[in-house]
Amino acid sequence: MSGPVGLTAAAMARRVAERALSAEEVVRAHLDRAFAVEPAIDAFLAIDAEQALAQARQLDRALAGGAKAPPLAGVPIAVKDILHVDGFPTSCGSRLLAGYRPPFEATVVTRLEAAGAIVVGKTNLDEFAMGSSTEHSAFKPTRNPWDRERVPGGSSGGSAAAVAARMVPLALGTDTGGSIRQPAALCGVLGLKPTWGRASRYGLVAFASSLDQVGPLARNVEDLAIASSVLCGHDAQDATSAAEPVPDFAAALARGAKGLRVGVPRRFLAQGVEPETLARFDESLRALETAGATISDVELPHLEHAIPTYYLVATAEASSNLARYDGVRYGARAPAAPDLRRLYGETRDQGFGDEVKRRILLGTFALSSGYYDAYYLRAQKVRTLIRRDFEEGFATCDAIATPTTPAPAFRFGEKTKDPLQMYLADIFTVPANLAGLPALSLPCGLASGLPVGLQLVGRPFDEETLLRFGAALEQVSTHHELAPPL
Repeated sequence: MSGPVGLTAAAMARRVAERALSAEEVVRAHLDRAFAVEPAIDAFLAIDAEQALAQARQLDRALAGGAKAPPLAGVPIAVKDILHVDGFPTSCGSRLLAGYRPPFEATVVTRLEAAGAIVVGKTNLDEFAMGSSTEHSAFKPTRNPWDRERVPGGSSGGSAAAVAARMVPLALGTDTGGSIRQPAALCGVLGLKPTWGRASRYGLVAFASSLDQVGPLARNVEDLAIASSVLCGHDAQDATSAAEPVPDFAAALARGAKGLRVGVPRRFLAQGVEPETLARFDESLRALETAGATISDVELPHLEHAIPTYYLVATAEASSNLARYDGVRYGARAPAAPDLRRLYGETRDQGFGDEVKRRILLGTFALSSGYYDAYYLRAQKVRTLIRRDFEEGFATCDAIATPTTPAPAFRFGEKTKDPLQMYLADIFTVPANLAGLPALSLPCGLASGLPVGLQLVGRPFDEETLLRFGAALEQVSTHHELAPPL
Protein backbone atom coordinates (compact mmCIF):
# COMPACT_ATOMS: atom_id res chain seq x y z
CA MET A 1 0.00 0.00 0.00
CA SER A 2 1.53 3.33 -1.08
CA GLY A 3 1.63 6.71 0.67
CA PRO A 4 1.58 7.34 4.42
CA VAL A 5 -0.91 4.50 4.97
CA GLY A 6 1.71 2.00 3.80
CA LEU A 7 4.32 3.16 6.33
CA THR A 8 5.01 1.78 9.78
CA ALA A 9 4.41 4.11 12.72
CA ALA A 10 8.18 4.43 13.23
CA ALA A 11 8.72 5.37 9.58
CA MET A 12 5.86 7.90 9.69
CA ALA A 13 7.29 9.57 12.78
CA ARG A 14 10.76 9.76 11.21
CA ARG A 15 9.41 11.38 8.04
CA VAL A 16 7.36 13.88 10.01
CA ALA A 17 10.45 14.67 12.11
CA GLU A 18 12.49 15.20 8.93
CA ARG A 19 9.67 17.37 7.50
CA ALA A 20 9.42 14.99 4.52
CA LEU A 21 5.76 14.55 5.46
CA SER A 22 3.52 16.78 7.51
CA ALA A 23 1.51 15.38 10.39
CA GLU A 24 -1.59 16.72 8.65
CA GLU A 25 -0.80 14.70 5.50
CA VAL A 26 -0.34 11.54 7.56
CA VAL A 27 -3.53 11.98 9.55
CA ARG A 28 -5.59 12.99 6.52
CA ALA A 29 -4.41 9.90 4.59
CA HIS A 30 -5.46 7.62 7.42
CA LEU A 31 -8.81 9.35 7.84
CA ASP A 32 -9.44 8.89 4.11
CA ARG A 33 -8.57 5.22 4.46
CA ALA A 34 -10.79 4.85 7.51
CA PHE A 35 -13.79 6.47 5.86
CA ALA A 36 -13.26 4.26 2.78
CA VAL A 37 -13.17 0.89 4.55
CA GLU A 38 -15.05 1.55 7.80
CA PRO A 39 -18.49 0.79 6.30
CA ALA A 40 -17.27 -2.75 5.57
CA ILE A 41 -15.57 -3.32 8.93
CA ASP A 42 -17.37 -1.25 11.61
CA ALA A 43 -14.24 -0.97 13.74
CA PHE A 44 -15.06 2.49 15.19
CA LEU A 45 -17.74 3.82 17.46
CA ALA A 46 -16.58 7.42 16.98
CA ILE A 47 -14.19 9.27 14.64
CA ASP A 48 -13.39 12.96 15.10
CA ALA A 49 -11.62 14.09 11.95
CA GLU A 50 -11.78 17.77 12.85
CA GLN A 51 -10.11 17.32 16.22
CA ALA A 52 -7.43 14.99 14.80
CA LEU A 53 -6.53 17.37 11.96
CA ALA A 54 -6.41 20.32 14.36
CA GLN A 55 -3.93 18.46 16.56
CA ALA A 56 -1.86 17.53 13.49
CA ARG A 57 -1.67 21.16 12.37
CA GLN A 58 -0.67 22.20 15.87
CA LEU A 59 2.18 19.65 15.80
CA ASP A 60 3.29 20.84 12.35
CA ARG A 61 3.46 24.44 13.60
CA ALA A 62 5.53 23.39 16.61
CA LEU A 63 7.99 21.45 14.41
CA ALA A 64 8.22 24.37 11.97
CA GLY A 65 9.12 26.57 14.94
CA GLY A 66 12.08 24.37 15.83
CA ALA A 67 10.52 22.08 18.44
CA LYS A 68 12.11 18.65 18.86
CA ALA A 69 10.08 15.92 17.21
CA PRO A 70 8.59 13.44 19.73
CA PRO A 71 8.94 9.67 19.13
CA LEU A 72 5.45 9.20 17.66
CA ALA A 73 5.20 12.52 15.84
CA GLY A 74 2.02 12.63 13.75
CA VAL A 75 1.18 8.93 14.17
CA PRO A 76 -2.61 8.34 14.09
CA ILE A 77 -3.90 6.02 16.80
CA ALA A 78 -7.23 4.50 17.76
CA VAL A 79 -8.33 3.91 21.35
CA LYS A 80 -10.63 1.18 22.64
CA ASP A 81 -13.82 2.79 23.90
CA ILE A 82 -13.26 1.70 27.48
CA LEU A 83 -10.45 4.26 27.95
CA HIS A 84 -11.23 7.92 28.50
CA VAL A 85 -10.05 10.39 25.84
CA ASP A 86 -10.56 14.17 25.97
CA GLY A 87 -13.19 15.26 23.47
CA PHE A 88 -14.72 11.78 23.05
CA PRO A 89 -17.57 9.98 24.80
CA THR A 90 -16.87 6.69 26.56
CA SER A 91 -19.60 4.10 26.03
CA CYS A 92 -17.79 0.81 26.86
CA GLY A 93 -19.94 -0.66 24.07
CA SER A 94 -22.97 -0.42 26.38
CA ARG A 95 -26.36 1.28 26.19
CA LEU A 96 -25.89 2.06 29.87
CA LEU A 97 -23.16 4.61 29.08
CA ALA A 98 -24.38 5.91 25.73
CA GLY A 99 -23.50 9.60 25.50
CA TYR A 100 -21.38 9.65 28.67
CA ARG A 101 -18.46 12.11 28.46
CA PRO A 102 -15.76 11.60 31.10
CA PRO A 103 -14.27 14.60 32.91
CA PHE A 104 -10.69 13.32 32.65
CA GLU A 105 -8.37 11.37 30.31
CA ALA A 106 -6.59 8.03 30.72
CA THR A 107 -2.90 8.38 31.60
CA VAL A 108 -1.83 6.03 28.79
CA VAL A 109 -3.65 8.21 26.25
CA THR A 110 -2.12 11.40 27.64
CA ARG A 111 1.35 9.84 27.41
CA LEU A 112 0.87 8.77 23.79
CA GLU A 113 -0.43 12.22 22.86
CA ALA A 114 2.56 13.85 24.60
CA ALA A 115 4.75 11.60 22.42
CA GLY A 116 3.13 13.07 19.29
CA ALA A 117 0.43 10.46 18.61
CA ILE A 118 -2.95 11.75 17.44
CA VAL A 119 -6.20 10.03 18.41
CA VAL A 120 -8.52 9.72 15.41
CA GLY A 121 -11.28 7.71 17.05
CA LYS A 122 -12.66 5.27 19.61
CA THR A 123 -13.00 1.59 18.66
CA ASN A 124 -15.75 -0.95 19.15
CA LEU A 125 -15.63 -3.67 21.81
CA ASP A 126 -17.64 -6.32 23.57
CA GLU A 127 -19.78 -4.57 26.19
CA PHE A 128 -17.61 -3.61 29.18
CA ALA A 129 -14.86 -5.74 27.57
CA MET A 130 -16.78 -8.95 28.33
CA GLY A 131 -16.46 -11.18 25.30
CA SER A 132 -14.17 -12.81 22.77
CA SER A 133 -15.77 -11.80 19.48
CA THR A 134 -17.02 -8.16 19.61
CA GLU A 135 -20.48 -9.60 18.97
CA HIS A 136 -21.54 -8.38 22.41
CA SER A 137 -21.25 -4.68 21.61
CA ALA A 138 -24.59 -2.98 22.21
CA PHE A 139 -24.22 -0.98 18.99
CA LYS A 140 -22.90 -3.23 16.21
CA PRO A 141 -20.56 -6.15 15.55
CA THR A 142 -17.10 -5.49 14.09
CA ARG A 143 -16.08 -7.62 11.11
CA ASN A 144 -12.76 -9.34 10.52
CA PRO A 145 -10.92 -7.65 7.63
CA TRP A 146 -9.73 -11.07 6.43
CA ASP A 147 -13.27 -12.45 6.11
CA ARG A 148 -16.23 -10.22 6.90
CA GLU A 149 -18.38 -13.24 7.74
CA ARG A 150 -16.10 -13.93 10.70
CA VAL A 151 -15.45 -12.23 14.02
CA PRO A 152 -12.31 -10.14 14.67
CA GLY A 153 -11.98 -11.57 18.18
CA GLY A 154 -12.59 -9.64 21.35
CA SER A 155 -12.98 -7.77 23.40
CA SER A 156 -10.58 -5.36 21.62
CA GLY A 157 -11.92 -6.43 18.22
CA GLY A 158 -12.37 -2.88 16.92
CA SER A 159 -8.76 -1.95 17.70
CA ALA A 160 -7.37 -5.11 16.09
CA ALA A 161 -9.55 -4.71 12.97
CA ALA A 162 -8.61 -1.02 12.60
CA VAL A 163 -4.90 -1.88 12.64
CA ALA A 164 -5.30 -4.87 10.31
CA ALA A 165 -7.35 -2.82 7.82
CA ARG A 166 -4.64 -0.10 7.75
CA MET A 167 -6.98 2.54 9.19
CA VAL A 168 -4.35 3.28 11.87
CA PRO A 169 -0.86 1.88 12.46
CA LEU A 170 -1.32 1.72 16.24
CA ALA A 171 -4.23 1.16 18.60
CA LEU A 172 -4.82 0.73 22.30
CA GLY A 173 -6.68 -2.24 23.71
CA THR A 174 -7.24 -3.78 27.11
CA ASP A 175 -6.59 -7.36 28.14
CA THR A 176 -8.40 -9.08 31.03
CA GLY A 177 -8.20 -12.65 29.74
CA GLY A 178 -6.73 -12.29 26.26
CA SER A 179 -8.62 -9.30 24.87
CA ILE A 180 -5.56 -7.80 23.18
CA ARG A 181 -3.81 -10.99 22.11
CA GLN A 182 -6.77 -13.01 20.87
CA PRO A 183 -8.10 -10.38 18.42
CA ALA A 184 -4.52 -9.57 17.37
CA ALA A 185 -4.07 -13.22 16.41
CA LEU A 186 -7.40 -13.50 14.59
CA CYS A 187 -6.75 -10.28 12.62
CA GLY A 188 -3.09 -11.00 11.80
CA VAL A 189 -1.48 -8.19 13.83
CA LEU A 190 0.67 -7.96 16.96
CA GLY A 191 -0.61 -7.36 20.48
CA LEU A 192 1.20 -6.97 23.80
CA LYS A 193 -0.30 -7.40 27.25
CA PRO A 194 2.27 -5.88 29.62
CA THR A 195 2.88 -7.13 33.14
CA TRP A 196 0.02 -6.25 35.49
CA GLY A 197 0.97 -2.87 36.98
CA ARG A 198 3.39 -1.94 34.17
CA ALA A 199 0.93 0.42 32.43
CA SER A 200 -1.40 2.79 34.25
CA ARG A 201 -5.06 1.87 34.52
CA TYR A 202 -6.11 5.40 35.49
CA GLY A 203 -8.90 6.35 33.09
CA LEU A 204 -9.71 2.72 32.26
CA VAL A 205 -13.25 1.60 33.10
CA ALA A 206 -12.71 -1.45 35.30
CA PHE A 207 -13.92 -4.94 34.43
CA ALA A 208 -11.78 -7.15 36.74
CA SER A 209 -9.24 -5.00 38.53
CA SER A 210 -6.70 -7.71 39.38
CA LEU A 211 -6.63 -8.87 35.75
CA ASP A 212 -7.16 -5.78 33.53
CA GLN A 213 -4.17 -4.36 31.67
CA VAL A 214 -3.78 -1.77 28.90
CA GLY A 215 -1.55 -2.51 25.92
CA PRO A 216 -0.84 -1.68 22.26
CA LEU A 217 -1.65 -3.37 18.95
CA ALA A 218 0.52 -2.78 15.87
CA ARG A 219 1.68 -4.31 12.60
CA ASN A 220 5.34 -4.83 13.53
CA VAL A 221 7.53 -5.24 16.59
CA GLU A 222 9.33 -1.90 16.33
CA ASP A 223 6.05 0.03 16.47
CA LEU A 224 4.88 -2.09 19.39
CA ALA A 225 8.17 -1.46 21.23
CA ILE A 226 8.10 2.32 20.74
CA ALA A 227 4.49 2.57 21.87
CA SER A 228 5.17 0.37 24.90
CA SER A 229 8.10 2.50 26.04
CA VAL A 230 5.82 5.55 25.89
CA LEU A 231 2.70 4.23 27.62
CA CYS A 232 4.34 2.10 30.34
CA GLY A 233 5.71 3.46 33.60
CA HIS A 234 4.66 4.43 37.10
CA ASP A 235 1.62 6.66 37.55
CA ALA A 236 0.89 8.20 40.94
CA GLN A 237 -2.81 8.38 40.02
CA ASP A 238 -3.01 4.56 39.85
CA ALA A 239 -2.47 2.88 43.22
CA THR A 240 -1.68 -0.42 41.48
CA SER A 241 0.98 1.08 39.20
CA ALA A 242 4.43 -0.48 39.65
CA ALA A 243 7.47 1.73 40.26
CA GLU A 244 9.60 -0.27 37.82
CA PRO A 245 11.91 1.53 35.39
CA VAL A 246 10.88 1.23 31.74
CA PRO A 247 13.67 0.34 29.32
CA ASP A 248 13.98 1.56 25.74
CA PHE A 249 12.28 -1.49 24.28
CA ALA A 250 13.10 -0.54 20.68
CA ALA A 251 16.82 -0.30 21.44
CA ALA A 252 16.83 -3.90 22.66
CA LEU A 253 15.37 -5.40 19.48
CA ALA A 254 18.71 -5.67 17.67
CA ARG A 255 19.97 -8.12 20.30
CA GLY A 256 17.84 -10.83 18.72
CA ALA A 257 16.99 -14.24 20.14
CA LYS A 258 20.38 -15.94 20.07
CA GLY A 259 20.90 -17.83 23.31
CA LEU A 260 17.32 -17.35 24.51
CA ARG A 261 15.26 -20.37 25.56
CA VAL A 262 11.63 -21.16 24.75
CA GLY A 263 9.58 -23.61 26.79
CA VAL A 264 6.61 -25.42 25.22
CA PRO A 265 3.90 -27.03 27.42
CA ARG A 266 3.22 -29.89 25.00
CA ARG A 267 0.89 -31.75 27.34
CA PHE A 268 -1.32 -28.66 27.61
CA LEU A 269 -1.44 -28.41 23.80
CA ALA A 270 -2.30 -32.07 23.28
CA GLN A 271 -6.03 -31.53 22.83
CA GLY A 272 -8.25 -28.90 21.27
CA VAL A 273 -5.84 -27.19 18.87
CA GLU A 274 -6.83 -27.40 15.21
CA PRO A 275 -4.17 -29.24 13.16
CA GLU A 276 -3.38 -26.33 10.81
CA THR A 277 -3.04 -23.93 13.75
CA LEU A 278 -0.68 -26.37 15.48
CA ALA A 279 1.32 -26.73 12.26
CA ARG A 280 1.80 -22.94 11.99
CA PHE A 281 2.81 -22.89 15.67
CA ASP A 282 5.45 -25.59 15.14
CA GLU A 283 6.77 -23.76 12.06
CA SER A 284 7.20 -20.61 14.13
CA LEU A 285 9.13 -22.53 16.77
CA ARG A 286 11.47 -23.82 14.05
CA ALA A 287 11.85 -20.24 12.82
CA LEU A 288 12.87 -19.14 16.32
CA GLU A 289 15.44 -21.95 16.34
CA THR A 290 16.76 -20.60 13.05
CA ALA A 291 17.07 -17.22 14.78
CA GLY A 292 19.23 -18.78 17.50
CA ALA A 293 16.75 -19.73 20.23
CA THR A 294 16.58 -23.17 21.83
CA ILE A 295 13.28 -25.04 22.27
CA SER A 296 12.46 -27.48 25.06
CA ASP A 297 9.38 -28.93 26.75
CA VAL A 298 8.08 -27.51 30.02
CA GLU A 299 5.45 -28.77 32.46
CA LEU A 300 2.66 -26.43 33.62
CA PRO A 301 0.32 -28.91 35.33
CA HIS A 302 -2.33 -26.51 36.62
CA LEU A 303 -3.01 -24.63 33.37
CA GLU A 304 -5.88 -27.00 32.59
CA HIS A 305 -7.77 -25.31 35.45
CA ALA A 306 -7.21 -21.78 34.14
CA ILE A 307 -10.60 -21.28 32.43
CA PRO A 308 -12.83 -22.16 35.43
CA THR A 309 -10.48 -20.23 37.72
CA TYR A 310 -10.62 -17.18 35.48
CA TYR A 311 -14.40 -17.23 35.16
CA LEU A 312 -14.78 -17.21 38.93
CA VAL A 313 -12.21 -14.48 39.67
CA ALA A 314 -13.16 -12.25 36.72
CA THR A 315 -16.92 -12.49 37.21
CA ALA A 316 -16.64 -11.87 40.96
CA GLU A 317 -14.64 -8.70 40.34
CA ALA A 318 -17.01 -7.65 37.55
CA SER A 319 -19.98 -8.06 39.87
CA SER A 320 -18.33 -5.68 42.33
CA ASN A 321 -17.06 -3.15 39.77
CA LEU A 322 -20.31 -2.91 37.82
CA ALA A 323 -22.42 -2.29 40.93
CA ARG A 324 -21.79 1.44 40.40
CA TYR A 325 -24.02 1.50 37.30
CA ASP A 326 -27.32 1.98 39.08
CA GLY A 327 -29.04 4.85 37.27
CA VAL A 328 -28.32 7.29 40.09
CA ARG A 329 -24.84 8.72 39.69
CA TYR A 330 -24.23 8.74 35.92
CA GLY A 331 -25.17 6.88 32.78
CA ALA A 332 -28.60 5.83 31.60
CA ARG A 333 -31.60 5.76 33.92
CA ALA A 334 -34.81 3.76 33.53
CA PRO A 335 -37.73 6.17 33.04
CA ALA A 336 -40.60 6.46 35.52
CA ALA A 337 -39.40 3.84 38.01
CA PRO A 338 -41.80 3.99 40.99
CA ASP A 339 -39.16 3.51 43.72
CA LEU A 340 -35.39 3.23 44.24
CA ARG A 341 -35.27 -0.56 44.16
CA ARG A 342 -37.15 -0.65 40.86
CA LEU A 343 -34.94 2.15 39.52
CA TYR A 344 -31.82 0.06 40.19
CA GLY A 345 -33.30 -3.11 38.76
CA GLU A 346 -34.91 -1.66 35.65
CA THR A 347 -31.90 0.51 34.80
CA ARG A 348 -29.56 -2.46 34.95
CA ASP A 349 -31.98 -4.79 33.17
CA GLN A 350 -32.50 -2.34 30.29
CA GLY A 351 -28.90 -1.13 30.15
CA PHE A 352 -26.82 -4.31 30.36
CA GLY A 353 -26.64 -6.91 27.59
CA ASP A 354 -27.04 -10.66 28.09
CA GLU A 355 -23.32 -11.47 28.43
CA VAL A 356 -22.74 -8.78 31.05
CA LYS A 357 -25.79 -9.95 32.99
CA ARG A 358 -24.54 -13.53 32.83
CA ARG A 359 -21.18 -12.57 34.29
CA ILE A 360 -22.68 -10.37 37.01
CA LEU A 361 -24.93 -13.26 38.08
CA LEU A 362 -22.03 -15.72 38.13
CA GLY A 363 -19.86 -13.33 40.10
CA THR A 364 -22.56 -12.40 42.60
CA PHE A 365 -23.24 -16.08 43.23
CA ALA A 366 -19.54 -16.83 43.74
CA LEU A 367 -19.27 -14.03 46.31
CA SER A 368 -22.51 -14.79 48.13
CA SER A 369 -22.70 -16.02 51.71
CA GLY A 370 -22.09 -19.74 51.93
CA TYR A 371 -20.41 -20.00 48.54
CA TYR A 372 -17.43 -17.65 48.87
CA ASP A 373 -15.06 -20.29 50.26
CA ALA A 374 -16.20 -22.99 47.85
CA TYR A 375 -15.81 -20.89 44.72
CA TYR A 376 -14.00 -17.53 44.88
CA LEU A 377 -11.50 -18.43 47.61
CA ARG A 378 -10.71 -21.77 46.01
CA ALA A 379 -10.23 -20.06 42.64
CA GLN A 380 -7.70 -17.69 44.20
CA LYS A 381 -5.78 -20.68 45.57
CA VAL A 382 -5.66 -22.31 42.12
CA ARG A 383 -4.55 -18.96 40.71
CA THR A 384 -1.55 -19.12 43.06
CA LEU A 385 -0.73 -22.63 41.80
CA ILE A 386 -0.83 -21.41 38.19
CA ARG A 387 1.54 -18.57 39.03
CA ARG A 388 3.91 -21.03 40.72
CA ASP A 389 3.82 -23.25 37.61
CA PHE A 390 5.12 -20.33 35.58
CA GLU A 391 7.79 -19.50 38.17
CA GLU A 392 9.07 -23.08 38.01
CA GLY A 393 8.91 -23.09 34.22
CA PHE A 394 11.00 -19.92 33.97
CA ALA A 395 13.80 -21.69 35.82
CA THR A 396 14.62 -23.42 32.52
CA CYS A 397 13.39 -20.98 29.86
CA ASP A 398 13.07 -17.27 29.06
CA ALA A 399 9.58 -17.43 27.52
CA ILE A 400 6.78 -19.97 27.30
CA ALA A 401 5.15 -20.49 23.90
CA THR A 402 1.64 -21.60 22.95
CA PRO A 403 -0.69 -20.85 20.06
CA THR A 404 -2.57 -17.66 20.89
CA THR A 405 -5.88 -19.32 20.04
CA PRO A 406 -6.90 -22.94 19.36
CA ALA A 407 -8.24 -22.05 15.89
CA PRO A 408 -8.61 -19.14 13.44
CA ALA A 409 -11.52 -16.69 13.54
CA PHE A 410 -14.95 -18.31 13.80
CA ARG A 411 -18.13 -17.25 12.02
CA PHE A 412 -20.66 -14.84 13.48
CA GLY A 413 -23.17 -16.65 15.68
CA GLU A 414 -21.08 -19.82 15.82
CA LYS A 415 -20.39 -19.61 19.56
CA THR A 416 -22.84 -17.06 20.97
CA LYS A 417 -25.42 -19.73 21.87
CA ASP A 418 -22.80 -21.79 23.73
CA PRO A 419 -20.96 -19.51 26.19
CA LEU A 420 -18.63 -22.32 27.30
CA GLN A 421 -17.30 -22.77 23.77
CA MET A 422 -16.81 -19.00 23.53
CA TYR A 423 -14.90 -19.01 26.83
CA LEU A 424 -12.65 -21.85 25.62
CA ALA A 425 -11.43 -19.61 22.79
CA ASP A 426 -9.30 -17.93 25.49
CA ILE A 427 -7.82 -21.13 26.92
CA PHE A 428 -4.24 -20.15 26.07
CA THR A 429 -4.47 -16.48 26.98
CA VAL A 430 -6.11 -16.40 30.42
CA PRO A 431 -3.19 -18.02 32.32
CA ALA A 432 -0.95 -14.96 31.77
CA ASN A 433 -3.63 -12.69 33.25
CA LEU A 434 -4.12 -14.93 36.27
CA ALA A 435 -0.35 -14.88 36.88
CA GLY A 436 0.02 -11.15 36.07
CA LEU A 437 2.67 -11.89 33.42
CA PRO A 438 3.52 -10.10 30.15
CA ALA A 439 2.42 -11.87 26.98
CA LEU A 440 2.89 -11.14 23.28
CA SER A 441 0.93 -12.40 20.28
CA LEU A 442 2.73 -12.51 16.94
CA PRO A 443 1.38 -13.47 13.51
CA CYS A 444 2.59 -16.95 12.57
CA GLY A 445 0.95 -17.50 9.19
CA LEU A 446 -2.39 -18.57 7.80
CA ALA A 447 -4.58 -21.58 8.54
CA SER A 448 -7.36 -22.14 6.00
CA GLY A 449 -6.53 -18.68 4.64
CA LEU A 450 -7.04 -16.96 8.02
CA PRO A 451 -4.41 -15.58 10.42
CA VAL A 452 -3.29 -17.44 13.52
CA GLY A 453 -0.96 -16.29 16.27
CA LEU A 454 2.03 -17.40 18.31
CA GLN A 455 1.87 -16.41 21.98
CA LEU A 456 4.96 -15.87 24.13
CA VAL A 457 4.61 -15.41 27.89
CA GLY A 458 7.49 -13.86 29.83
CA ARG A 459 8.75 -13.22 33.33
CA PRO A 460 7.30 -10.28 35.29
CA PHE A 461 8.42 -6.93 33.81
CA ASP A 462 10.42 -8.68 31.07
CA GLU A 463 8.52 -7.40 28.05
CA GLU A 464 11.93 -6.66 26.54
CA THR A 465 12.73 -10.34 26.03
CA LEU A 466 9.35 -11.01 24.41
CA LEU A 467 9.92 -8.15 21.98
CA ARG A 468 13.41 -9.47 21.19
CA PHE A 469 11.82 -12.81 20.26
CA GLY A 470 9.33 -10.95 18.06
CA ALA A 471 12.03 -8.96 16.28
CA ALA A 472 14.04 -12.13 15.68
CA LEU A 473 10.99 -13.86 14.20
CA GLU A 474 10.41 -10.93 11.84
CA GLN A 475 13.98 -11.35 10.56
CA VAL A 476 13.30 -14.90 9.40
CA SER A 477 9.62 -14.71 8.36
CA THR A 478 7.23 -12.35 6.60
CA HIS A 479 4.00 -13.24 8.39
CA HIS A 480 3.69 -9.74 9.86
CA GLU A 481 3.66 -8.30 6.32
CA LEU A 482 0.54 -10.19 5.25
CA ALA A 483 -2.44 -7.92 4.67
CA PRO A 484 -6.16 -8.70 4.40
CA PRO A 485 -7.70 -8.56 0.90
CA LEU A 486 -9.52 -5.24 1.38
